[in-house]
Amino acid sequence: MSISSNYNFNDIEDKWYSYWIKNKYFHSKPDDREPYTIVIPPPNITGILHMGHMLNNTIQDILIRRARLLNKNACWIPGTDHASIATEAKVVESLNEKGIEKNKISREEFIKHAWDWKEKYGGIILEQLKKIGCSCDWDRTKFTLDENMNKSVINVFMDLYNKGLIYRGYRMVNWDPKAKTTLSDEEVNYVEKKDFLYYVKYKIEGEKDYLTIATTRPETILGDSAICVNPNDNRYKNLKGKNAIVPIAERKVPIIFDDYVDIEYGTGCLKVTPAHDINDKSIGDRHDLQFIDIFNEDATLNDYGLHHKGKDRFKARKDIIIELDKLGVLDKKEEIIHNVGISERTNEIIEPKFSHQWFLKMDDLVKPAINSVLVDNEIKLYPNKFDKTFRNWMENIRDWNISRQLYWGHQIPAYFYGNEKNDFVVAKDIDEAIDLAKEKSGNKNLTKDNLRQEEDVLDTWFSSWLWPISVFDGINNPENEDFKYYYPTSDLVTGPDILFFWVSRMIMAGYEFKKEKPFKNVYFTGIVRDKQRRKMSKSLGNSPDALKLISEYGADSVRVGLMLSSSAGNDLLFDESLCSQGRSFANKIWNSYRLIDGWDIKDIDQPEYCSVALNWYENKFQLILSQINDHFDKFRISDALMCVYKLIWDDFCSVLLEILKPKFSKPIDKKTHESLIMIFENNLKLLHPFMPFISEELWQSISERKVDQALVISKWPIAEEYDALIIEDFKFISDVITSVRSLRKKHNISFKESIELSVLNKENITDRYDSIIVKLCNISSLLYVDGEVNDAISFRVKTNTYYVPLSSEVNIEDEILKLENELSYNIGFLNSVDKKLSNKKFVKNAPEKVIEIERKKKSDAIAKIDLLKESVKKLKS
Repeated sequence: MSISSNYNFNDIEDKWYSYWIKNKYFHSKPDDREPYTIVIPPPNITGILHMGHMLNNTIQDILIRRARLLNKNACWIPGTDHASIATEAKVVESLNEKGIEKNKISREEFIKHAWDWKEKYGGIILEQLKKIGCSCDWDRTKFTLDENMNKSVINVFMDLYNKGLIYRGYRMVNWDPKAKTTLSDEEVNYVEKKDFLYYVKYKIEGEKDYLTIATTRPETILGDSAICVNPNDNRYKNLKGKNAIVPIAERKVPIIFDDYVDIEYGTGCLKVTPAHDINDKSIGDRHDLQFIDIFNEDATLNDYGLHHKGKDRFKARKDIIIELDKLGVLDKKEEIIHNVGISERTNEIIEPKFSHQWFLKMDDLVKPAINSVLVDNEIKLYPNKFDKTFRNWMENIRDWNISRQLYWGHQIPAYFYGNEKNDFVVAKDIDEAIDLAKEKSGNKNLTKDNLRQEEDVLDTWFSSWLWPISVFDGINNPENEDFKYYYPTSDLVTGPDILFFWVSRMIMAGYEFKKEKPFKNVYFTGIVRDKQRRKMSKSLGNSPDALKLISEYGADSVRVGLMLSSSAGNDLLFDESLCSQGRSFANKIWNSYRLIDGWDIKDIDQPEYCSVALNWYENKFQLILSQINDHFDKFRISDALMCVYKLIWDDFCSVLLEILKPKFSKPIDKKTHESLIMIFENNLKLLHPFMPFISEELWQSISERKVDQALVISKWPIAEEYDALIIEDFKFISDVITSVRSLRKKHNISFKESIELSVLNKENITDRYDSIIVKLCNISSLLYVDGEVNDAISFRVKTNTYYVPLSSEVNIEDEILKLENELSYNIGFLNSVDKKLSNKKFVKNAPEKVIEIERKKKSDAIAKIDLLKESVKKLKS
């Protein structure tokens, strides 16, 4: 089957992906083989393919395709996350475009709109993943709001509640005014921000004197309930029992005394706003202060904002500062730098807010997770530098706020039957809830109409933490065949930014619900950055369009480009030129087969140089295969690719094919051709995980294949013993060939002109490679001599000296000048090495390997200088 003269990825990518899908090569069922399972980090249904997805899923596909070639039962579960906050925002935006307001329709109507939006847009990213060749088992695609997934979440919530691990509490939480929901502590990022500290004077009731307090948030003055000072502060002892007047509000508040106030900090006076600061809330509880929440859900001011009602908090701040100044109570302001909490979801500044929320106790859940990673080594993190990050997060964990004030998501299965804080039950559905409510309340007359289900939904991560279990229905049906076969999964590939949000919680869930690890290894990719080390983002405009890259370079080339710039846990400095390098590699592979395919094959004797070269390559292949396998074992995926890259480009294309290539218009022998095709097929097997499309195309081009003979399900090469001496000897011979070619170039000896070559063989190198030297260097005769050869140009490889007779056309004086210039350079080089080695500080501090390299440089330079001196001496005699 002949191939086109140019590699056109557009002609093959859809063809082979459709072929793979049609023949269900990606589909997995339990059998007698060893399972290899990966669960995809489910992308948000709001997402579109970006560089982070490309990197993460390329690595997963490399691992799963290699596992398939290793004859493991490879199962890669795809799916998407319902992404409560992001999706609800998209649905609200969509409704607004239609003139529909969320608060004007029922929850049920909103949910219907949300499902419609999901059906229209939610699968886009999965279709895009197919473009880069992801070999997921699409028949097993999951969605975190699927019916059985929802059932898993509800069952887990009930289980944890019944164990006393889930509770409802009135706490200060992180409120996102844009999303109008709470966030967990882990969903808040803290950034340094320049701000002002405002000093404001509060009039003491019935006196002319003032108390001065300092605040960064003048708008919260309207929610003040007291002024607090330390009881040991002598400056304010006379104020006991007195009141202060809150500026603008003109509200009378007590001056109270509490040890919390630091006498040395600021003015020693603290404004107490219980609704907007957790420490103030504690003071307020101790002193029975009024609780005044001045904000609406969107952080605009409510009725307590007085004439600033309806203003956004930051607009209100500006206006209140102006008003305080006009009132003469703004004493001064100072510029400060402080940390401000930002919502990871919306980038909105977080507002501290008190509300009833649901929490999960974490203290006991973290213990088996910590042991599995840091003590028992049951789960390995790659690279292991993340062990420290994992420890830090897990040992400083706080209870998890799991409720969100949204419609889209898993609605919390709590049902209220009264107005007291504990008048609720937790049940799988309303039928179970009514029975429990009757029992708990003692009221047998309760009906379903008396029950009101909690309106909040669960944090998205509360469903995601079950992902490796729930995709196999392991919560609802733990004895099912799939779960028993595929769980625990094998490897997880994800970004370090969700180590806590997702990875650590999945580990906790695995041990809590299944008493077993959810996966064996976690491979952390780096963050994709541009050449200036900036994180790629839409706002910076530095993130290339992933699909456009694929359409321009082809999926295989983009995969190679990503992997060439990526190493585990290290940030990826992406440069589009790497995709171009990937395309060049694809063209090199393509053209190498075109070359082989174009040779005329005859049943003739095999030349010696062919058998020798093939034997060398087979040994070199085994060496590289062992290195590739080792890299995969250690999750050095980029290093594995580089091994394949160099093997094919350098050893196969640049060396082996050059040796085997028959002379112009001459045939190649059948035996060599058959061996070469076997070698090429093995190369394709190594290449396939990285470049699946071109490798399958070439595999199918070599010969007509049946459905069960496709490359995607072929066998990974078997590692065998190799002869290291053959590889070392060939490296030596390669140096000889390179030196002969350099000599020809230096002395203007045409390659068409055959030359004699004599060798003083002190290395005792075998003569089995002579036929290769003769062919590649156009040698008319290769002689082994016992002594120096006169009237010849020489070079040295290790201790061997090689001589090429001087042509009568060579200008002796020019040759002497060239040699003397080279001699001068090498003497200077030797002096620089000597200087380094005589530096005691360098020798003391440098690694032994570095010192050995410098010593090797010195010995090589001395040998070369000796040879050059001998050559000059001979030419002058």
